[in-house]
Amino acid sequence: MRTFANLFGKSPFVPLQSHMRKVSECIDGLGELFQVFINEDHDSIGEIARKISKTEHEADLVKNDIRDNLPRGLFLPVDRGKLMEILSTQDEIADTAENIGVLCNLKSLPVPDTMKDLFKEFCSESTSCFHLSRRVIEELDELLESGFGGVEADKVRELVHAVAVKEHEVDILQRKLLKIVFDSEDSLSHTQFYLWLRILSEIATVSDLSENLADKVRTTLENK
Repeated sequence: MRTFANLFGKSPFVPLQSHMRKVSECIDGLGELFQVFINEDHDSIGEIARKISKTEHEADLVKNDIRDNLPRGLFLPVDRGKLMEILSTQDEIADTAENIGVLCNLKSLPVPDTMKDLFKEFCSESTSCFHLSRRVIEELDELLESGFGGVEADKVRELVHAVAVKEHEVDILQRKLLKIVFDSEDSLSHTQFYLWLRILSEIATVSDLSENLADKVRTTLENK
């Protein structure tokens, strides 16, 4: 495993961005998972879920390497604790992607026709929210070079706002899907009903954590 100790002197954000790329691979796996889940292709669900789990483990290795090599005595342009908070939130997103894979693979779960289109939109919007937050992380080097001000800071604030808007849209879709699930309660087994609630909750958590991640960057920006 490559270490990141030599990178912190150049930018404290390079290792975070490296970890974020692994997290993004987990989310990309969700895109594949949702497609086969909707199509009820159960063999493919298991295969993709295992791939997401493997990628999440790789993200954990990167995270641990960063934690082990983040200098304690070296001057950093941002607070060490803030960097660790951002890293931890990224880690939670990867964990959530793995959880979704596990839940989708637990039991054969039919997707009612009444919710297929809405579920597709819900999944797409949640992952889109993540990718907006990833753009925030990708902008951190430019933000550092700008001294956390000027046009670059305004760009990051706009991205953070876009993440918040998208997260709200995901919340609305989740409520609509929950209503369909509760309206269908009599036609679902107890296990199916509970599993749907968990899956919808975990998918919404991806956008919730993405908003939290963007907010942590915004807070760091405002404290400069």
